[in-house]
Amino acid sequence: MRVVVDFDVCASTGACTQVAPEIFEIRSDGYLYILVEEPTGDLEAKAREAAELCPTAAISIEE
Repeated sequence: MRVVVDFDVCASTGACTQVAPEIFEIRSDGYLYILVEEPTGDLEAKAREAAELCPTAAISIEE
């Protein structure tokens, strides 16, 4: 699996960082960064949950 973020749509609300701080981070510049693009194990479920909870639907999962 691979985490993909449409940065043109991302509003950096932080919902994903609350669910999966190991995968996503909002830095001091206010932008979202992907820390783990290809999560494995327990992180896969967190990535899927973050994608589902994203208020702008900017996060998607590629299989």
